[in-house]
Amino acid sequence: MQVLILEDEPLVANHLIRLVHQLQPDWRITGPVASVREAALQLQRGPQPDLILADIQLSDGISLDLFLHMQPAQPVIFTTAYDHYAIRAFKLNSIDYLLKPIDVEELAAAFRKYHLLREKYNNPVYLEELMHFVQHQQRKQAYKESFAVHYGRTVYVVPLAEIVCFSKQELIFLHQSDGRQWITDYRSLDEVEDLLDPQRFYRANRQSIIQKSFLSGYKSDDTGKLTLHLKMEKPPAVMVSKDKAAAFKTWFEGNAMP
Repeated sequence: MQVLILEDEPLVANHLIRLVHQLQPDWRITGPVASVREAALQLQRGPQPDLILADIQLSDGISLDLFLHMQPAQPVIFTTAYDHYAIRAFKLNSIDYLLKPIDVEELAAAFRKYHLLREKYNNPVYLEELMHFVQHQQRKQAYKESFAVHYGRTVYVVPLAEIVCFSKQELIFLHQSDGRQWITDYRSLDEVEDLLDPQRFYRANRQSIIQKSFLSGYKSDDTGKLTLHLKMEKPPAVMVSKDKAAAFKTWFEGNAMP
């Protein structure tokens, strides 16, 4: 049984090697390999491992890039510092995601799962789902937590928790919870939308993006169009078209925030 370890932190790698030897003394270990480039060379020249233990973030990139381009048949156990709840939701499509520092009992459970489910990971859907997950995590990490705004020559920083919505007039405006309206440097709402977590923000129409925590409800008219009710003094008028109403209701009601 051959195991390849992808890990760019020496202390973490040494700890993981000791645990593997403790749990599976007959397994042969290759690595640790610290970069995507080195891992690609290792897989090209062989020997091919039966299992890969991989940190998601290596020294020169994301380990999933390697699996996407080379498409190795080996199953993977990931070691990662990503959010526990997101990991739990994705465990159905992998052997396991282990949070650092690695616990020996959790690693042992992952090895047992590997023996039971090994045949599953020849399915190409596995790699596609893994890539989708990691891309989602990367996008999540890139979401902004604050926005810079201007008043004359002065620049202010508005935290995300105080942003009710963005609107497009001739310029892109940010509407703060205290009723103030600020000019931003963005050229389009599309540009702003890419920086926002879609769990929290919704593109209501071509002129508006609203934050869920400031949305108290909505009213439907006879045509099926929705008028949104925002929690602020003198809120801007925000409408959702009949065509987008169903998608909006799913976002608002199906994933309502506390």
